Amino acid sequence: MDKNSSEDAPELPFRSLLYRFLFFDWLFRDVGAARTRIERHAAFQHNRRMSRYLPVYLRRWSFLTAFDFALGVLFEKVLQAGLLSAWFFTWTCVSLTGMVVIAVAWIILTHARLS
Repeated sequence: MDKNSSEDAPELPFRSLLYRFLFFDWLFRDVGAARTRIERHAAFQHNRRMSRYLPVYLRRWSFLTAFDFALGVLFEKVLQAGLLSAWFFTWTCVSLTGMVVIAVAWIILTHARLS
């Protein structure tokens, strides 16, 4: 009997799946926790390989930024709800900051030189 590979993998809870969808830290290894030079090099190389997924996260966060901004405009201009629009504009700033962090991490990891 042939088993399907999706039956072998355990299913993630929704919270973990949502976290992994929005945040990328689970993809990377901590270079500072490595004890030897070889472990640091291996962790850094792993992080450089995983940096190819950062544009995907940048796209997701840009969608969140645009969505929050659109909701802020909707609540401010159409519904005249100032407090709700301020809430969404604040989240626009937070998600824009997240986009900057992702972009800087991607640039550093893709263009870093090993010394």
